[in-house]
Amino acid sequence: MSSQETNNLLVLAGEETERSEPLWSYLRQTRGTRVEVRQGARLPDDLGRYGVVILVDPAGFSADEGERLSSYVKKGGGCLALASPSSGPLPPMFGVQAGPSGPWTEIRLRFADREHPMGKRFPETFFLHSSFRPLELLDGDVQPILNTVWQYREVCLAAMREEGRGRVCCTTLQAWTEPYFQQLVHRIVRHLAGMREPRPVGVAVVGYGPTGSIGNLHGLAAQEVPGLDLRAVCDTDEARLKLAQRDFPDARTYSTIKELARDDSVELAVIATPPNTHAELAIQLLRDGKHVVCEKPLCLTMDEAQAMMRAAEENGRVLTCNQNRRWDMDYLAIQQALRDGLIGDPFYLETFVGGFSHPCDFWHSHQPVSGGTLYDWGAHYIDWILNLFPGPTKSVIGTSHKRVWHDVTNADQVRAQIQFADGREAEFLHSDVAALSKPKWYLLGTEGAIVGHWNQATLLEPDPITYFREQHVPTTEVVPLLSLYKRHPSGNAVAQQLPLPERRALPFHLSLADHLLTGEPLAVTPQSAARVVAILEAASRSAERGGAPEDLCV
Repeated sequence: MSSQETNNLLVLAGEETERSEPLWSYLRQTRGTRVEVRQGARLPDDLGRYGVVILVDPAGFSADEGERLSSYVKKGGGCLALASPSSGPLPPMFGVQAGPSGPWTEIRLRFADREHPMGKRFPETFFLHSSFRPLELLDGDVQPILNTVWQYREVCLAAMREEGRGRVCCTTLQAWTEPYFQQLVHRIVRHLAGMREPRPVGVAVVGYGPTGSIGNLHGLAAQEVPGLDLRAVCDTDEARLKLAQRDFPDARTYSTIKELARDDSVELAVIATPPNTHAELAIQLLRDGKHVVCEKPLCLTMDEAQAMMRAAEENGRVLTCNQNRRWDMDYLAIQQALRDGLIGDPFYLETFVGGFSHPCDFWHSHQPVSGGTLYDWGAHYIDWILNLFPGPTKSVIGTSHKRVWHDVTNADQVRAQIQFADGREAEFLHSDVAALSKPKWYLLGTEGAIVGHWNQATLLEPDPITYFREQHVPTTEVVPLLSLYKRHPSGNAVAQQLPLPERRALPFHLSLADHLLTGEPLAVTPQSAARVVAILEAASRSAERGGAPEDLCV
């Protein structure tokens, strides 16, 4: 079965139907997957129309039902058993038996074979919260998939074997809501259905710059991420193409989009040009049959965004935006805190970036090209706001000041205020004339608050003359100091530091490869990127009208 074919899944969820629903919801979002969930343990008569059968409690089968399932697998079907902590003996075809149930705990996992195709783009080790229940391998043809070290002994928690022309897999992990578990189950059912990851996706970077520029970084990512392969670089500047040839000798270079479009080895184009060019280039490349990643912002207007999404849909191509800051550690920590209900119902959010310094003289500071000050950091901050407050918006107010930096066309300071339909409020302020910075984050909830103060970092390097040199790390690249405040019954506020997730390299490109190659959900949908553009455009219109509110429901 190719990666483009449909995989029909039959789920017999038993008593775990409600608790396991987050997993089935995730699988429904994957490309080419159809999920049918049944509460009982009885098999339908027409098993042959399913690619994989998933049993949440595999021990509840009668002998006759077990024989029918075994016959289905031997003819080429797939079966995944998700053994619960209380399930009894497993059917013999799985070739394993589950040991005694242990505690509910955090479990460190790794693929038994690091080169197994299901482990591509997974971390070398990852963690899930689940009950611990080891699997004993009964037959020599059973292949361990996931192992953990438990009290200094390596044990198996997921195993697979062939049964006739089909395959079966069993795991005792049941972390229904956790992304790694959901992703893992998707990979397992694809493997059981005979799906294999296609060849790597050929990537071209459109718009190149020197080492450290965004075009260069996309080129490096295409080399580093398994499943992506840098094939070409396109730029109108010959000097930049020479830089690209130096940095990536195996990549072809093109000076026009038309030349690039004729390269059939390129399936994905990453547009790293100024924002005012995104729409035209993206539409042309989508019509030429290429998937497209746009640097942020997706474009400058909603008219452009809608035209881009139409081109993607009409040509059956993927359109996404490099909202790479969705994986920033402080944002992820705040997002998790809200999911955990640590401050109750969040209702008010202020965000800030800036300082008091002369803007650059590059296109970033020229409004007709960049969209204006609001479109720079605002493309990230508004995206954060809309993900933390996901409900529909009601109105937007924008204001701006032009008082100090007259050699550039961007405003010195901009503010966007968003009112949501449910009454929540959020504000983003970007100032290049702020001698004193506000906190990066100020979030209020009905039971507490979160504050993120900017963090300063300086690197010291030895110097034979001056003893050392100082290199200041941009504060925007340093994780802020995040504090959670909760009201105590005594009337005092109790403060604690928010835990930070582990940093992972190139998360956007990893998720993009997962989507293109295995059909996992697209991390940044074009609709979510267009929603950011709608806010930016409305705030800009409001600022031009002196701060008059713009009604906007997105």
